[in-house]
Amino acid sequence: MTLLSVGDLSVAIHGAPILRDVGFEMRAGEVFGLVGESGSGKSMTALACMGLLPKGAVANGSVAMAGENLLGLPERRMRGLRGNEIGMIFQEPMTALNPVKTIGDQVAETLVIHGAAGRREALAVARDRLDRVGLTGERFPLGRYPHELSGGQRQRVCIAMAVALRPRLLIADEPTTALDVTTQAGILELLKGLVEEEGMGLLLITHDLAVVAGMAAHVAVMQEGRIVERGATEALFRTRAHPYTRALFAASEYTRARVPRAPGGPVLEVAGAVRDYALPRTAPFRAAPVLRAVDDVSLNVGRGESVGLVGESGCGKSTLTRAILGLESLQGGAIRLDGAPVTAPHVPAETRRRMQVVFQDPYGSFNPRHRVAKLVAEPFHLTGRGADAEARIDRALTDVGLAPGDKHKYIHEFSGGQRQRIAIARALITRPDLIVLDEAVSALDVRVRAQVLDLLADLQEEYGLSYLFISHDLSVVRAIADRVLVMQAGKIVEAGETARVFEAPEHPYTRRLIAAVPRIPADWQGGEA
Repeated sequence: MTLLSVGDLSVAIHGAPILRDVGFEMRAGEVFGLVGESGSGKSMTALACMGLLPKGAVANGSVAMAGENLLGLPERRMRGLRGNEIGMIFQEPMTALNPVKTIGDQVAETLVIHGAAGRREALAVARDRLDRVGLTGERFPLGRYPHELSGGQRQRVCIAMAVALRPRLLIADEPTTALDVTTQAGILELLKGLVEEEGMGLLLITHDLAVVAGMAAHVAVMQEGRIVERGATEALFRTRAHPYTRALFAASEYTRARVPRAPGGPVLEVAGAVRDYALPRTAPFRAAPVLRAVDDVSLNVGRGESVGLVGESGCGKSTLTRAILGLESLQGGAIRLDGAPVTAPHVPAETRRRMQVVFQDPYGSFNPRHRVAKLVAEPFHLTGRGADAEARIDRALTDVGLAPGDKHKYIHEFSGGQRQRIAIARALITRPDLIVLDEAVSALDVRVRAQVLDLLADLQEEYGLSYLFISHDLSVVRAIADRVLVMQAGKIVEAGETARVFEAPEHPYTRRLIAAVPRIPADWQGGEA
């Protein structure tokens, strides 16, 4: 039975066309995948289905559910459908949740607003739904707040909110992009189970083709606001009839032939690093318990070498990264950059100049009121601008594939991939020896990610840079790292050459991480690359 039928859907914002003649159908109890690059129109299609298009948008065509065209409904009627008949899971759970309300109240709110239950009954249903998504009462009471949960746990709260009233249609917009592989596997298994048990339809929006291969019965490929190819998932993956589909697959299978070369002496040395945090007291006169986030970690990065650091959320990667950058002090051990000690908070300016960082969210790491020239030049506070400052800004932008004239623009004028290139330009401006890349490509779609990885490899070959690449995306680490370190519960549990660790992992935790990576079945690889 057809659950959702989208026909000739077109959307324009202030006259600019965003979607053109989008059409597909999905059935109850089915997972339908919608894939494409950032800006292809996937999320705008979802917002049109939800009646949440931005101000100034005009939609034509039809989005029919149970014979009712959602595009023509008044807002009062749509409010009755949202949460009740149609649920939505957004990409970033922390921005989708209210930080000042408990998780119990937020899940119960859907039922109270729709008049499905009183507050007491709604909280009981919220408890049941949170239990259903794996947040059981003994560990996750209703009184917890979002900041007390990990990223994967927050996403589970969002799922509980979306399915509280058992909607017939669930829209999931990139629900696992920022999650590590084991958490992602758990979330996807949960969504698949909800579809099977509740009989709902799931519209899964993602740029990860391997996720679609394991989840969706049918798939549509979007490019520049149009659907260029659609059909049964296995058939489409085998044939790849459209050139854009083939380009997506080629990018998702990104590899780069690396020229083997012996790294120089160590640029970064970490010896026996220990970092503890005091947890809240369990009783007024009892000593505060201690969490050991980094436990006797030792590693090194050679000159001109790429080292990957992987592990689940909460394993200690971010804490170790902050210590390496001189932003967090250690209780034990030592960190040295080319022999000079890195001891927070008193890190010499010259040491900071030689070690730069590229963050996961480039937009959040820039001041939106400054032009690109000022943003890229920020690290000059470590060295002084110098007479050649403008020339160095131009060179840094050129090195990352942008034009010198881009320095006069603001950051909102660029795409996600271009913003990440600007972040890399900012890291290059002081001519560092080491660049720490903290989940630097995890939020990018497959084609942009491949372009950024190629750029990083080219820059490394040109300037002899060393990279410490921190990521939960094992396919990215495999493509760019010479060696890989696997971190679990604050410890390095396995280390070695990348090919060896991925092909013959020794530690059970490493084997579990690799097994959790979604894959396109080998016998579906019949299309042209």
